[in-house]
Amino acid sequence: MRFMMIVKANKDSEAGVLPDEKMLATMGKYNEELVKAGVLLDATGLAPSSQGARVRFSAGGKRSVIDGPFTEAKELIAGYWLIQVKSKDEAIEWAKRIPFEPDPKTGEDPEVELRRLHELEDFAPGPAVERARALGEQLARNK
Repeated sequence: MRFMMIVKANKDSEAGVLPDEKMLATMGKYNEELVKAGVLLDATGLAPSSQGARVRFSAGGKRSVIDGPFTEAKELIAGYWLIQVKSKDEAIEWAKRIPFEPDPKTGEDPEVELRRLHELEDFAPGPAVERARALGEQLARNK
């Protein structure tokens, strides 16, 4: 099963403050552990919401664009890891090993949310699932 470990944003990440060399090295070690264990599928940090936008889908096919920044940092995502593991418990164990500490300036505790990704097997068989399966196979060939 695949899980996304979602890193919640904070004031620094929303201000565009990049991790220092020490944090990059520490995170690099953690990422190497994930790779050696064969569980890491993808991982990256995200630019602040000031560099993003939201698209709202309204009745009648109306689309509206809201440019960032967005106000509530705790509701935003600063980065993620995508891992493939055998269970939710294993995903939790990997999340608990993330080398985060409370922010020395603010005392704020970092937070990571774990969410399981749906797999095709979660859905009832049918033409739409088969189309999705074929698309997944095509994507794998394109890599």
